[in-house]
Amino acid sequence: MITKTLADQVYDKLEHDILTEVYKRGEILTELSVCEALGVSRTPVREALQRLEQDHLIENTNKGMMVLGINPADIEIIYEIRSRIEGLAAAACAKHIDAAHLKELKDTVDLSEFYLGKGDTEKIKEMDSLFHDLFYKYSGSTVFYDTLMPLHRKAQKFRLLSVSYKERAAQSINEHKKIIAAIEAGDPVAAEKAANEHALHAKEHLKKIHAFESIL
Repeated sequence: MITKTLADQVYDKLEHDILTEVYKRGEILTELSVCEALGVSRTPVREALQRLEQDHLIENTNKGMMVLGINPADIEIIYEIRSRIEGLAAAACAKHIDAAHLKELKDTVDLSEFYLGKGDTEKIKEMDSLFHDLFYKYSGSTVFYDTLMPLHRKAQKFRLLSVSYKERAAQSINEHKKIIAAIEAGDPVAAEKAANEHALHAKEHLKKIHAFESIL
């Protein structure tokens, strides 16, 4: 089991808070302010801020690190990339997955439906993240995982907005079921088609509810 360093933990916390707009676009972060907020020393904070700058989530200014976050145009590109690559990962998953890993995927859907009944959008989003994490991981290639998971994570606020609409949340769960069915059948062509359609439907729904304009 890999143990996360303190710098990793600071990075994860700051990334999450930037992507969910706890820290707003244009806000300034300094080493001192982050140290005080998180109760940690400067060294892990400095390392985390450098990584966030490399990820283009913040940029250095003469006042400190300015939050950039993810804008609607970025999200549209992210979903376009996902709609082209996720299918390849799903197809590979259909070729490589075993029974134990397939059960893990099915469990995410069962839990998603449970949380849908409870109206718990945060938990639905968590299960959505886990579903994608698992099928990227079980594709048999770290390239798929390393390419797709950061993109999926960067869209987390937009995904939470999307699943807050019960109809879309239910549709998304059904799309996950369709992907799983194709993977279970060992049908890479059907798995690729289902995964690509899932990403496109997510993108179309965000446009439909004017997410690109309203979240700015």
